[in-house]
Amino acid sequence: MSPSDATPAETEKWDPGLVEKTMGVLRPFLKLYHRSEVRGLDTFPAGGALVVSNHSGGLFAMDVPVFALGFYEHFGYDRPVYTLSHDLVLTGPTAGFFKRNGFIHANHENADEALRSGGVVVVFPGGDYDVYRPTLAQNKIDFDGRTGYVKAAINAGVPIVPTVAIGGQESQIFLSRGTGLAKTLRLDKLLRAKILPISFGFPFGLSAVIPVNVPLPTKIVVRALEPINITEQFGEDPDIHAVDAYVRGVMQRALDELAAERRLPVIG
Repeated sequence: MSPSDATPAETEKWDPGLVEKTMGVLRPFLKLYHRSEVRGLDTFPAGGALVVSNHSGGLFAMDVPVFALGFYEHFGYDRPVYTLSHDLVLTGPTAGFFKRNGFIHANHENADEALRSGGVVVVFPGGDYDVYRPTLAQNKIDFDGRTGYVKAAINAGVPIVPTVAIGGQESQIFLSRGTGLAKTLRLDKLLRAKILPISFGFPFGLSAVIPVNVPLPTKIVVRALEPINITEQFGEDPDIHAVDAYVRGVMQRALDELAAERRLPVIG
């Protein structure tokens, strides 16, 4: 999205009353079906913060609902959680609902507005590339070389809170991102899509997004790590790539620890 399309006023559409109702509806599903847990919020910083997370679960990624439910249960509904989102999420008849629940277009202007207002902003640098990573690489932190999140934190003067989630990628078997297939079908030209993910799940078996399989009731655990103050750790003129490497390293170690805790897929 170009700067001229940015809509910083989206942050003002956050509706704590609706958010509380939405969490109330989602709570039984998240707590019973996914047995969700959010850890590490005791060290979460005050004020604006950029939550940088891996992304899991394909079409039915539960990272945002699980984190948001844990955050709001811990801190209450006076502190907004915003999620930088793909344009498709904020298009059509449900766009208003998502905006009132804190979803904002993913651009630097919105991120800066939300962070400077004291909001908590969730970003998934890996995006679709990460959320459809193959099952064989399900516990790997991979942002596909994207480092814009570091600049966003520096520009707004807020800490990064590295956050890792596990379990979502067990909701079905992800076979391939389908980058070659997408290119062959020219989806990058027709739909601006660089992937055509192929997975295997219930009840339809093999799927290339369609038919849509139902996610398995996998246990999802989210862990927020110690905040990173970039200027304190890396100086006034930090090397963006060094910060990114450090963040991913911290996240990988934490994800490895969560993976070591799991006894069985789906069950957790």
